[in-house]
Amino acid sequence: VNALQDGFPLTHAPFAEVAARLGLSEQDLIARIARLRETRAVTRFGPFFNAKEMGGDFCLCAMSVPADIWDDTVARVNARPEVAHNYRRDHMLNMWFVLAVERADEIERIAAAIAQDAGLEVHLFPKLKEYFLDMRVAA
Repeated sequence: VNALQDGFPLTHAPFAEVAARLGLSEQDLIARIARLRETRAVTRFGPFFNAKEMGGDFCLCAMSVPADIWDDTVARVNARPEVAHNYRRDHMLNMWFVLAVERADEIERIAAAIAQDAGLEVHLFPKLKEYFLDMRVAA
């Protein structure tokens, strides 16, 4: 996992290149990543683009969703291409999700559209300061 977090090559055959560095075949590396995802040791494998650096933005959002409409609300929220993550929490605000938009001025419009579609208020928690944390687990 640590070897895959930084500097993943943007080449025609990135898995082959990384596999060679690790002394694996390309097929073995791909199979290992698939197993990590299947066992949920990792939930996502892919690039992370900084939307803000590209003119867009992120915003943490929360909703208070009644249990009887939870599944329908999850489907509605997750149907939006701007929703990057969605988490359930044991709290009055029990649904938390991240909006990732191409233009910073879209946050409020997309949140309002989700609120109208779900019939529930969407609370916005914009980022005030960004912190970069790096976690590595010893192999």
